[in-house]
Amino acid sequence: MIASASVMPVFLLLLLLPFLSGPRRISLCGDGRIKRAAMAGVAGRVALVTGAGAADGIGFACARLLAAAGARVAITSTTPRIFDRQRELGQGCFAATADLADAAQADALAAAVRKALGPVEILVNNAGMAQTGRKVKRARLARLPEDSWRFGLSISLDSAFHMTRAVLPGMIRRGYGRIVNISSVTGPLVGIDGSGVYATAKAGLLGMTRVLAIENGRHGITVNCIGPGWIRTGSSSPAEITAGAFTPAGRPGTPAEVGHVALFLASEEASYVTGQMIVVDGGNTIQEFKVALP
Repeated sequence: MIASASVMPVFLLLLLLPFLSGPRRISLCGDGRIKRAAMAGVAGRVALVTGAGAADGIGFACARLLAAAGARVAITSTTPRIFDRQRELGQGCFAATADLADAAQADALAAAVRKALGPVEILVNNAGMAQTGRKVKRARLARLPEDSWRFGLSISLDSAFHMTRAVLPGMIRRGYGRIVNISSVTGPLVGIDGSGVYATAKAGLLGMTRVLAIENGRHGITVNCIGPGWIRTGSSSPAEITAGAFTPAGRPGTPAEVGHVALFLASEEASYVTGQMIVVDGGNTIQEFKVALP
């Protein structure tokens, strides 16, 4: 037990260091000592992150971490604020507005990224949940209007399908690809009263992830999900922030904490991880009591 406990911190160091600030050279000897060895990470890879318009959102956090690790990054959202994010990322970043619920716009975006940076090798499907300029009415499914159901599925599930379909054939031809879908704990693991369409879309995203992983594993392509829990963003409600305080971690998560998981799944070293959902929720879904007890 003593020997295994002493090795574990080194293993965790190995897992995390290459993805925190760009490519590094580190490896592990048979006796647990660290030696230098090449680690590729995401350096030089073309990465497209959707839903990256919010400065304090998960999408932009993923984009910043990918860029810091050496990827050539493209970002998109439905509004011109994406060009503010482009300026923040600096020279070499490509940005475009697109409504990915429209298959033609997804295809055009893939072509534009290919022309500007090269073919997409890493895709982070983060677009969804909400769309700037359009309110989504919360309602129980029995009273949910048809157009609200269709709209919710289109922005959170159709958008990921369209973008994946646009870049996947090129990944197959080249024999390499990383697809990271930002799902949620809501849908795959838990539910929220009044969020039926969101939960349905996010559960569907996990199902699509698993099928894509099976269909494309022999082409050097991995497809995985991340299931964020209570993450503090600019769109978080006071109730959501309060709920985050009752996780085992005692606080909501940050977009960067989700982004670091995406960075690992996007790396070359994550080549044998596919069809999985990694939960980033501070342990919230493992606990029975989610409130303060007297």
